[in-house]
Amino acid sequence: MAEQAVYEELVRQFSAFGAVKRELGRALPADCPSGSAAVLTLLERHGDMRMSKLADLLAVDMSVTSRHVAHVAERGWIDRSPDPADKRGRILRLTPAGRARVEELARCTTRLLAERLSDWTDDEVTQLTLLMARLRRCFDEQSPRTPAITT
Repeated sequence: MAEQAVYEELVRQFSAFGAVKRELGRALPADCPSGSAAVLTLLERHGDMRMSKLADLLAVDMSVTSRHVAHVAERGWIDRSPDPADKRGRILRLTPAGRARVEELARCTTRLLAERLSDWTDDEVTQLTLLMARLRRCFDEQSPRTPAITT
């Protein structure tokens, strides 16, 4: 296990990573803020789903999810149809315009990453990708728990 100082520096880097996420968000088209982009991306990745599942995947409450869904639905990027299993619920699905928007979003973010990482080798980008995926798996596989915070 690494020394405490290594983990402290990792925490600092995570905090600073917010700047990267903000820059990626600024690269998105004005009519598709990051919350809307997340809705579209999750629907593209996971397929049709109920609003409750989307809220879980977004890790936000239903009111926030509802606002994001309304935004993308108003633009014709998703359809909301009755859930055959429960007529009170709605199934969300991407429209062809929504799929086109997801492709455009991917181009925007890919272009920005390629620009910012232009002096990185392919091996370095691959290594970062693999390490980030590994980190994500570590958190996905762990049961939720609140860590003890010491001062």
